[in-house]
Amino acid sequence: MSKGSITVLLLGSGGREDALAMGLRQSPSCDKLIAAPGNPGIARWATCVALDPTDAEKVVALAREHNAGLVVVGPEAPLVAGVADACAEAGIPVFGPGAAAAILEGSKGFTKDLCLAESIPTARYVRTDDTDFALASLSEFGLPVVIKADGLAAGKGVTIAETAEEAEEAVRAAGGGPLVIEEFLRGEEASLFALVHGEEAVVLASAQDHKRVGEGDSGPNTGGMGAYSPAPVLTGELEQRAMAEIVIPTARAMARAGTPFVGVLYAGLMLTSDGPKLIEYNVRFGDPECEAIIPRLEGDLVQLLLCVAEGRMGDVRPQLSDTHSMTVIVAAEGYPGTPKRGGPIDGIEAAERVPGVTVFHCGTARHASGALLGAGGRVLAVTALGPSLAEARARAYQAVDAIDYPHGFHRRDIGWRELERSE
Repeated sequence: MSKGSITVLLLGSGGREDALAMGLRQSPSCDKLIAAPGNPGIARWATCVALDPTDAEKVVALAREHNAGLVVVGPEAPLVAGVADACAEAGIPVFGPGAAAAILEGSKGFTKDLCLAESIPTARYVRTDDTDFALASLSEFGLPVVIKADGLAAGKGVTIAETAEEAEEAVRAAGGGPLVIEEFLRGEEASLFALVHGEEAVVLASAQDHKRVGEGDSGPNTGGMGAYSPAPVLTGELEQRAMAEIVIPTARAMARAGTPFVGVLYAGLMLTSDGPKLIEYNVRFGDPECEAIIPRLEGDLVQLLLCVAEGRMGDVRPQLSDTHSMTVIVAAEGYPGTPKRGGPIDGIEAAERVPGVTVFHCGTARHASGALLGAGGRVLAVTALGPSLAEARARAYQAVDAIDYPHGFHRRDIGWRELERSE
């Protein structure tokens, strides 16, 4: 298949997929982009098809209908459902791991056990589905203590309990479901993204996101309120250590087990005084990290992902610009609890007139009248590029301030740690 003639099928409907859609459509190799199901932002770049992305049979049929030369799976649910397996079995190149490898995100307990078996640095832990045993185990960890639901949680499902009462409440709230209880790691978090096929892995980019809903990293965890890339705190030396001690041993263990990983492996790291330790894996691009990383990518994204999908890792050479990016999430009132749905959104065109700014759609919908409405918890991801993080931040907030969304809110301090260091 020659360059400039590849039809790509992208699965998903969030801000991550909007960013991927932009990168894919701007690739010289991309002849046509289909998105299923897509959203109003993705519709700028792709033809959107109403289809459940977890329905493997329908995904394969759609890919065949359009003679897709590459399927890119955005969210985790289709991966855990085995959509990548179905595409691979049908002979369609697919960027994303099979269900057996997607368990790295699908089960936190599985990943912790793998870390133990492979001597991969991570927090001390206990996994159990027995409430009484879990409650008895809490005393082994001190406070604060981390309690995680063992399953897909869309970036949430984690409680950092500061008191014994909070810890017990989190355990009981699981209702006897599988849990992982972990020691609290002290340090700074950073995200490392690696492109992986079997035993081979190549660094893509670093980023740092902001999980807490409130200023100063306060309040409950969310799917992410903003991100920036690169993350200078993850130095070249620490990046190499994380690859050598965490990512590559994981890739080799999965390949050895007969469940090789293919796609992007997102390692959430804690940079401790002892070096990087794994917090958890995601088996897809992060959201909102993807919205911060993709605008920095140069070259042909379609060819990059196709090389990974086909195992041509010697040709995988990600090119990133020297620019800094910042993404600020505009969320709906009530998020991360029950978000206020609906409400008109205006001013996106004005926001995108700010130099280096793209507004990605995370949770929006079109009214029959054509008006754009909020339709989710995280609604928009406002991303700005700049020659420095400070400039990217200034542009991002100038763009956010141009958007009129009365039901929305956002944090004003994305990137605060790095900006304090640079000052």
